[in-house]
Amino acid sequence: MTRPLELGLDTFGDATVDATGTRLSDAEVIRNVVAQGVLADRVGVDFFGIGEHHRDDFSVSAPDMILASLAGQTSRIKLGTAVTVLSSDDPIRVYERFATLDALSNGRAEVILGRGSFTESFPLFGYDLADYETLFSEKLDLFATLRSEGPVTWSGTIRPPLKDQRVYPRTEKGAVTAWIGVGGSPESVVRSVEYGIPMTLAIIGGDPARFVPYVDLYRRAQEQVGSTGMPLGVHSPGHIAATDAQAREELWPHQLVMRNRIGAERGWPAMTEQEYVDEIEHGSLYVGSPDTVATKIARTVKLLGTDRFDLKYATGTMPHDQLLSSIELYGTEVIPRVRAILERD
Repeated sequence: MTRPLELGLDTFGDATVDATGTRLSDAEVIRNVVAQGVLADRVGVDFFGIGEHHRDDFSVSAPDMILASLAGQTSRIKLGTAVTVLSSDDPIRVYERFATLDALSNGRAEVILGRGSFTESFPLFGYDLADYETLFSEKLDLFATLRSEGPVTWSGTIRPPLKDQRVYPRTEKGAVTAWIGVGGSPESVVRSVEYGIPMTLAIIGGDPARFVPYVDLYRRAQEQVGSTGMPLGVHSPGHIAATDAQAREELWPHQLVMRNRIGAERGWPAMTEQEYVDEIEHGSLYVGSPDTVATKIARTVKLLGTDRFDLKYATGTMPHDQLLSSIELYGTEVIPRVRAILERD
């Protein structure tokens, strides 16, 4: 059976500025993220994801708290993370928090589990980066076991073993809806299938076509274990405005600052405006008018056969009013256009 395509939005709660360029307080950014999620629900967006970070250019370190607020102010949109850094968290507490969110939202809670692309949470919570691989693999194994919502018996090297232990609350639907965030590792693709937890691909640069081999592997691995039909998600950044020129002009200064700050930390060269244009025209930056962005999303959906596409609508210090406009255009104009293109083709 073919699943209906879901079109969602993601934010990392980037620290933003006001109209004068003055940075907002973290508290105001968090309240703005709630307003953005409420608007996304109102304009017909299918999913709203909030990322977790522990550094000064992002204001959100506890997305589940914001999602709980949104659960009481929305009625239909699915609410999840983008991502939860499982490696530096407690899988039992993660499960309990999202089972609670599932109750508050009447079954709309989701969690996307990942290693995280930043490592600040490891020293913050007392973890050794030398244990990076072990922490994620063992904690994911424990989380997957918890999804049975029955007595759990588990042992590993990162915590004391569990013997016939139950975790509460239990969900009404039998398990917390979960995804595994994958950046392009074949091992991560296969592990997603082994655990029966769908993957969402973080495609943040380059032509999405380069991820076709990973999608093929995902399908083949399912056939081998006899669990075909697992959904596939994709996450990519972008910005929408009335025209292509306006969208590019609005995003560019914020994209530049964010990209160069992260690049300086990781040894990347400074971004040029030509790279920015190339990524919009040939890569995985979905920037432009509703027609332009819808056409590009539809191409990616068809190319990869994805069941959900999430646009990371917030980049760097972009002001709240620009983010609200992008969300409204996405819900009222981009989503209907994507669906019309796919139905026509």
